[in-house]
Amino acid sequence: MRVLGSITRNSALLAGFALLTAFLIAGTWLLTKDTIAAERRKAEERALLEIIPRERHDNSMLDDTHLLPAGSHGLGLREDRPMYVARQDGQPVAVIVPVVARDGYSGDIELIVGVNADGSIAGVRVLSHRETPGLGDKVELKKSDWILDFDGRSLGDPPPARWAVRKDGGAFDQFTGATITPRAVVAAILRALQYVESERASLFATQAPAGETS
Repeated sequence: MRVLGSITRNSALLAGFALLTAFLIAGTWLLTKDTIAAERRKAEERALLEIIPRERHDNSMLDDTHLLPAGSHGLGLREDRPMYVARQDGQPVAVIVPVVARDGYSGDIELIVGVNADGSIAGVRVLSHRETPGLGDKVELKKSDWILDFDGRSLGDPPPARWAVRKDGGAFDQFTGATITPRAVVAAILRALQYVESERASLFATQAPAGETS
């Protein structure tokens, strides 16, 4: 009976400890969730502003979006993702489109591509990847300025047939010892440009007031 009583007390103590821990975790989450959400929003905004700086628009791009469903033509999205709109005086001046290169050396490469109203690229940033350090990771701006070579490019510069790495007869450099990664990124950026061109009439028409999300 003593052993049974001891087991019962220990079980009760463990259950109480588990319950207290659960309450502490829940309380911490409730206290910090707003701060975490605010910091995540700031990080997202910083990434967008690297492509479309504040002086080019007067709206909040985070609050002016179109939801692109998974499987949107050519974009390779595996889940619904927002496309951001930059406006000046209510007129769209650029969009920032998410695109996924599914054919990276080590898997998906997630990017955002800014496209100006004239069809030129405002900027490109890689959001996530699993490419080889020292080789494929040069798609990151902090590792290499390779990604900046797309700034100002368009469907006509170079022509679509030359949207490839030099090894494939294209206009863009590959990395020494790594061709698959830049090849995948170049192709993904081209697809983003083609998507925007196909939707140009709706994307760059004067739309709902800034701040509204569709």
